[in-house]
Amino acid sequence: MALGVATCVTGTVAQRDQPYRANLPADHPAIEYDAGPFEDPIARLAEAVASGVATLDYDNRFGYLPSLLDRLDIRVDSQVLVFSKTSFQADKISPRNPRAIYFNDDVAVGIVQDADVIELAAFGALPGGVFYTLDAGRSGEPRFARPNGCLRCHQGPATLGVPGPYVGSVSTSATGRPDVRLGTAVTDHRTPFEERWGGWYVTGTHGALRHRGNALARDPTRGAGLVEAANQNLTTLVRFVDPSDYLTPTSDLIALMTLEHQTQMINLFTRAGWEARIAEHDGLLNETEAAARRRSVDEIVRYMLFADEAPLSNPIQGVSTFTETFPTRGPRDRRGRSLRDLDLRTRLFRYPLSYMVYSDLFDGLPDPVRALVYERLFEVLRGDAATDRFDRLPARDRQAILEILWETKPGLPAYWQAN
Repeated sequence: MALGVATCVTGTVAQRDQPYRANLPADHPAIEYDAGPFEDPIARLAEAVASGVATLDYDNRFGYLPSLLDRLDIRVDSQVLVFSKTSFQADKISPRNPRAIYFNDDVAVGIVQDADVIELAAFGALPGGVFYTLDAGRSGEPRFARPNGCLRCHQGPATLGVPGPYVGSVSTSATGRPDVRLGTAVTDHRTPFEERWGGWYVTGTHGALRHRGNALARDPTRGAGLVEAANQNLTTLVRFVDPSDYLTPTSDLIALMTLEHQTQMINLFTRAGWEARIAEHDGLLNETEAAARRRSVDEIVRYMLFADEAPLSNPIQGVSTFTETFPTRGPRDRRGRSLRDLDLRTRLFRYPLSYMVYSDLFDGLPDPVRALVYERLFEVLRGDAATDRFDRLPARDRQAILEILWETKPGLPAYWQAN
């Protein structure tokens, strides 16, 4: 299954400017990915439904989807639409029938009209991405399952070699079938705007910026790019789909950019956690491992601080309520500031430190890894170490991020508070 991703082309999809990461063994004794028990929101909901503690209501138009989103605390305005045939339900996906994806910090849900199952993924502290399905047909006992085979697409170079999500940009034929000859890429906040969202619908305004969304490669002799003006700055998808077929008539630009950032943040956290647990189990805590761990932590901190973010040369704006509701979902300091506050003029966030610092995935990192992340973050934000590679982060923003964390993040090391 796949959520928010271009899947099953993982062998050809590469991450920009990142080294290849071999798959880590999911069956390693320190991981035991399939062993469980799983304690993520989907597993808890499945148990509650099975025991009769909770119910899922069936809507005559949209099936279990509205009730499912409500139970998982996922807002409808997070909806994004992908029309590339990059799911195990590819035969049902097309430019006229795109897959809808909804997400919050911990869970993602994907659905295709007339499909047999709803796709779900949860992102937990130890396992990383865990993938589920829910039978879409009406039933007195809605059934969740963990299907075999998800990791064929959801563990590979695109996910840093651990189970996880990713957003892919692919050129497609008129039917939505990916054409890897025209280029594919894993995208996140570091990806240039013009390389993003092939195979996706995109609603929102972005001035002179161009992207690859809303486009089909009708002529296979043309290069990937597909940035015709007619496909840019769209505020409606009515020429592509029937908006009434979806819970909201948008595939919001800001939601897409947020999802892109979040997916690779999840994978970086998961990779670091797996590596540390495997090294400890195997007794590999030597100088070589320590150096590798510090490199991993530096990569995490750079990503958390958006150090390599592709700058926006024009202001951007979404068309759903996501821009208003997303900032309300996290804590604020006494001055009313939040890591979820959006900028949308020259960058995505006003205070560029990932809101995923509040996630269970971050808090569940092995103690030595989390301690190193805090140490490196503190060095960069205080300017106490060589931070020339973070020179795009002005001193005033570093100070603001420090103050927000001081007041909103439980469990900070004592030296943060002392300073």
